[in-house]
Amino acid sequence: MTRKRVKKIFQYKNWVRAGFLLLFLVTIYLAASILSIKSYHGVNQKDGLYWQPEDSIDVVMMGTSHVHCNINTALLWEMYGIAAYDYSGAEQPLWMTYHYLKEFYKYQNPKVVIVDMYAPARFKEDYQYDWMAENVYGMRFSLNKLQMLSVSVEPERLHEYFPSFAVYHSRYDDLETDDFENFFWDDKEKEAFKGYTPYWDVKPQERPGVSEDKSGGLTEKSEKYLRKIIALTKEKGSDLVLIVAPYIMTAEDKQTYNEIMEIAAEEGIIFINYNEYYNEIGLDFEQDFHDESHLNYWGSCKFTDYLGNFLTYNDRIPDCRGRKGYESWDDNVRMIYEELKKHGG
Repeated sequence: MTRKRVKKIFQYKNWVRAGFLLLFLVTIYLAASILSIKSYHGVNQKDGLYWQPEDSIDVVMMGTSHVHCNINTALLWEMYGIAAYDYSGAEQPLWMTYHYLKEFYKYQNPKVVIVDMYAPARFKEDYQYDWMAENVYGMRFSLNKLQMLSVSVEPERLHEYFPSFAVYHSRYDDLETDDFENFFWDDKEKEAFKGYTPYWDVKPQERPGVSEDKSGGLTEKSEKYLRKIIALTKEKGSDLVLIVAPYIMTAEDKQTYNEIMEIAAEEGIIFINYNEYYNEIGLDFEQDFHDESHLNYWGSCKFTDYLGNFLTYNDRIPDCRGRKGYESWDDNVRMIYEELKKHGG
């Protein structure tokens, strides 16, 4: 056999190996994309970050489902031209919010960071597992993610959440249509998602009448990570605004908010409990709630409009409507209106 013939055989074998390697990688990508856990209450919010244009988000809202159910990113854009994103997860404790914020700063440079304070008022345990999956899956593997897991999950339960593929690889019987719309060629739809996940039910609530002057209830761990969030935003040059989105607040919750208000005053940052502004927001307790903890779509529009009007006083936030590179926010508006039509709006 000639040297030229041998060379051709080796080249052919190399091409075959490369082809098999490519096929293997494509198969892994497709399997991971299809089988990965999806959810509009935390997982998709995290995954959606990676599809956003770099350094395009001026305002990020963080915290629990009170953020992604109550703050309408489409309305903030349509009415105020604010390029905003709901980067939150159900019942998310502050130590996870802190690591979310670190992740967010890898890709974005927000002018304003809004953090909702419901979780530290309502959930007091150092390890909160009820909605843990919503707050773990969707975030890319990194040292930051490992650090988040180390303070959020007890060592003996780590295998339940990490590595991700080991957890979700057996989801074959649970697959739905959405699982097959999670590929890189769906980038336009992914970029248009800005985290907002509205509720559509109407469930009347009794208006709370809470008057509480006592202060206390913030756990040591929550205070530690609240101060770490404050320090990180100061280091990065973002304006931090602590809020409480409207819900049916209790006296015990209010005690914790009073303590948070004291810390905010000490640190020189803004804290707004919007449960003290029901009338100004225009909330109708017969029509604007999904349940005692969340506004529905119509209530979220009222609250978001009130929040957006507040944000316009920050001259660091530009009106980006019509600017090149912000087309996905127009797509977000169309996406929400399409959802509204499905629900009789």
